[in-house]
Amino acid sequence: MLRLFKYLKPYTAMIIAVLIFVFLQTLGDLYLPTLMSDIINDGVLQGDNGKILNIGGFMLLVAGGGAVCAIIASFLSSKTAVGLGTILRSKVFGRVESYSLHEIDKIGTATLITRTTNDINQVQMVTVMIMRMMISAPMMAIGGIIMALREDRQLTWVLGIAIPVLAGVIALIASRMLPLFRLVQVKIDKINLVLREKLTGIRVIRAFNTVEHEVKRFDQANVDLTDNYIKVNKIMAFMMPSIMLVMNFTSLAVLWFGGIFISKGSMDLGALAAFTQYAMQIMFSMLMLSLMFIMVPRAQAAAVRINEVLETIPEITDAAKVEDSFTEKGFVQFKDVTFTYHGAEQPALRGISFSARPGEITAIIGSTGAGKSTLINLIPRFYDVDSGSILIDGVDVREMSQKSLRSKIGFVPQKAVLFSGTIIDNIKFGNDQATEAEIRHAADVAQATEFIETMDRGFEHEIAQGGTNVSGGQKQRLSIARALVRKPEVYVFDDSFSALDFKTDARLRAALKQEIAEATVIIVAQRVGTVMDADRIIVLNEGQIAGMGTHRELLDTCEVYKEIVSSQLSEEEIA
Repeated sequence: MLRLFKYLKPYTAMIIAVLIFVFLQTLGDLYLPTLMSDIINDGVLQGDNGKILNIGGFMLLVAGGGAVCAIIASFLSSKTAVGLGTILRSKVFGRVESYSLHEIDKIGTATLITRTTNDINQVQMVTVMIMRMMISAPMMAIGGIIMALREDRQLTWVLGIAIPVLAGVIALIASRMLPLFRLVQVKIDKINLVLREKLTGIRVIRAFNTVEHEVKRFDQANVDLTDNYIKVNKIMAFMMPSIMLVMNFTSLAVLWFGGIFISKGSMDLGALAAFTQYAMQIMFSMLMLSLMFIMVPRAQAAAVRINEVLETIPEITDAAKVEDSFTEKGFVQFKDVTFTYHGAEQPALRGISFSARPGEITAIIGSTGAGKSTLINLIPRFYDVDSGSILIDGVDVREMSQKSLRSKIGFVPQKAVLFSGTIIDNIKFGNDQATEAEIRHAADVAQATEFIETMDRGFEHEIAQGGTNVSGGQKQRLSIARALVRKPEVYVFDDSFSALDFKTDARLRAALKQEIAEATVIIVAQRVGTVMDADRIIVLNEGQIAGMGTHRELLDTCEVYKEIVSSQLSEEEIA
């Protein structure tokens, strides 16, 4: 957890101020019992009301000053802890944004959400406690012992027994709680995972009537987390009575032996009262430290998880010396590319070689699992190839900066993703400098204007999170408009026409042909009708190129393509 505190550097002055105010508050708390002793000895026992009022007024002043210091220290420590949380969330988000798809798949979406929210909250809470309790408690304990010795050395043997006993109780309880707190965050991950799957897959769950099964899954994760918390709370329930028992026995012993010393004349009443207060201060400082022992193990487990995110080096990074000078524009070339997913037994792609030129449409078709989307994902460098190379404008994508590479590409993913906001916001996501005229033109080409104008407020219509208030075909058309407004050199359409009816598909492709005449276009599709007019069709089968050519050429030379065509078109349509 200490490694995370390096991000507190901007708050150094504030931390120093907290230390000063905590020190002043502690001095005041330690001085009050001495003043009370003076009131008893010099005022109450001697019947001097003036002395009682003078010392009492000074006590009120010290107590008031301590209260002001405590308020200021609490405010500054809270502000510092919130600042640390803000910095950590920003660092974690920025690091996750730099991850390749491999790191995101490896760590998991559910746990990344937990680490960005719950884990950082735990560190934030402990930071407040450290700046208040962990600083003041040792000062109070050490100061209390010194002041108790100053009041009376005879009774300090009571503290010499009580403090080790109390420390032993706290250590025993902390040792039992530490492994349980490490499990809590993992179980929160699990419950987030189940809940997220349930919410994102609600249609499938209802369609297959598996609501009861999902309820049982969630209940199992929930009960698992609950049982763990119950174990923690049982130990915590044992902790407070144990500590209070030690504290009460200590207080009883001080009063018992103090009374004996007073009767013998070796101790006065004021000193006993002050010693009792100092003993309680020492005990309460130990109690404060015990609370820290409860919170720190959980925060430590959270800090380890946060550090894991921050210290994970992205697999895909920019080269030490990037190449951003290009001799061509929009030229894409695959040279003997082989790619394997982590943990897979067989390569997803083997020996892929082809070229896609500006002004041409290159289509990729194949059966499910043939590697079409995998091939597409290599172009914007979502993954790096195992061997071979991918060139854009004559430069290997691994030698280009990721920003420069992706600025050349207009990407429409297989699963259309929309963000919460207006339709204009979603289209401008592709180019935040786009004018209203360019946005409307992109919507016209994508055949989206027709349904946009029927909506409330038109282009200002609010899109729900994930685009749940529009249909699949409407999401695809808005995603295409988002790519068009970017005006890139290379268009990549990953099965982006699958949710469109044949009429809209035909109109869209006709409009696209004019719009992207000078760009390189790569289309992945399942429909033969979508790709048959392409300048070049690449047929993938089990990760390899089974055929390449025009529609007519492949009908004569590629058995795999003939099978796909015959499964979708009648003999008359083929002829």
